[in-house]
Amino acid sequence: MRVDMKNCLFVTGIALSLAVGLSFDASGVEKLKGTSHGLAGTPSEQTDLAWYRQGEKFDGRDDYVVDALVTPRTGETVLTVGGKGADICGFSSKAIQTAIDALPARGGTVRLNPGTFSIMAGIRLASHVKLIGSGPETVLRVVDGIRSRFIVDADYGELKVTVEDPTGFVPGMAIQITDAKWKSCWNVSTARITSVKGNVLYFDTPLICDYRADRDGIVSNATSAVQAVQAEHVVIAGFTVDGNRKKSAPMDGCRGAGILAFRAKNVLIENVHVQDFNGEGISWQITEEVTVRDCEVNGSANFGLHPGTGSPKSLIENNNLHHNGQDGLFLCWRVRHSLVQGNQIHHNGRHGICTGHKDTDVVFADNHIYENGSDGVRFREERATNAPHRTTLIHNIIENNGSTDSGYGIAVNAPAKDVVVRDNLIRDTKRGTQKAAVILYPNALPIQMLDNRTSGHAQGDVVQSATPPKTR
Repeated sequence: MRVDMKNCLFVTGIALSLAVGLSFDASGVEKLKGTSHGLAGTPSEQTDLAWYRQGEKFDGRDDYVVDALVTPRTGETVLTVGGKGADICGFSSKAIQTAIDALPARGGTVRLNPGTFSIMAGIRLASHVKLIGSGPETVLRVVDGIRSRFIVDADYGELKVTVEDPTGFVPGMAIQITDAKWKSCWNVSTARITSVKGNVLYFDTPLICDYRADRDGIVSNATSAVQAVQAEHVVIAGFTVDGNRKKSAPMDGCRGAGILAFRAKNVLIENVHVQDFNGEGISWQITEEVTVRDCEVNGSANFGLHPGTGSPKSLIENNNLHHNGQDGLFLCWRVRHSLVQGNQIHHNGRHGICTGHKDTDVVFADNHIYENGSDGVRFREERATNAPHRTTLIHNIIENNGSTDSGYGIAVNAPAKDVVVRDNLIRDTKRGTQKAAVILYPNALPIQMLDNRTSGHAQGDVVQSATPPKTR
């Protein structure tokens, strides 16, 4: 006898529906229907199966945690790098990257043993990864620089470039491509070499501009030491970055730095010393909630710290930023709703702090800003719509700035609204190079000065200038 299984199952479904109060339409599709027959002895005229089908809370028992039933419980994966006994023995960027790439998708920790690691390509961190050193004795040193002109135009979107001299370029090495027109910020291309064939370098990331060979087109091996790109919940801590400034290739500050975060979120950089980087010490661009804490940054060719291109909720605290070529802290574009507190910012080549384009709602508190080359704090020139409105400076010591170029404690050259300068100590106690506590240039609006202590300024406490500042 032939059995029609489809009809059999349908009839069985009807029988079950009678037991629990379900109905079926003509096509056999199950419908939920109100019934006086509850489940598990629940006597209610309103009871139906909606709570069961939709996964709703029942009887207040939603706090029960299922432990290791379907999914195994796992601990954090920790891998060590560097030297005898480590999981990966090498002292190179390749060894560190191998460890990071070996971590599971959920992340983990890579611990760097004491020693000097040779960095020819920035360490790429993934989400939920911690890169932890053993303290100052763990050193990431950028390799010596090489460069070559290219002899064929390198066009937008290409993945190769033909160079005059390929000597020293090897697969896995980071490179930077520029020409005389496209040589800074977001016009600089960066990539990693995938292959070298004769004098052609192949790489992994398409070029973002048209670079001309007859316009001083250059390929160099400029690289960050560590970078968190399109990553979240990253920790970078406990080591030294040696930028090898005298011998390494110069690196653009938007595209790289001693440590770079780019399109990243929830990044903690802590107890790191970045020294002598041929560019910027620590740079973070297009980020949310980056914290830089208890770090030392010195000897950078350009800025010490460079947040920008939209980096709200930055926390910069208890750092020592000194002897950098330009500003100790340069707030670039759209660094909003951020806190800068407890930092030592001194002996930098230009300003201690520079703020400007849409850097609104930032608080600078309890910092010591001293003996910088020009101004202690500079509000750079902006239009009213783009000025750093609602900036607050409170409980800072700002003293003896202008050490190389005669400056001011605070120099305002932007029509920023609601700027509050409160309870600061602003003074010159040495050579008289800090000419005034505050100078307001023609582009500035009045600011609120409350309970500050000022002394020793040749031009007075608050002066109004009839002429704009020098370009510097």
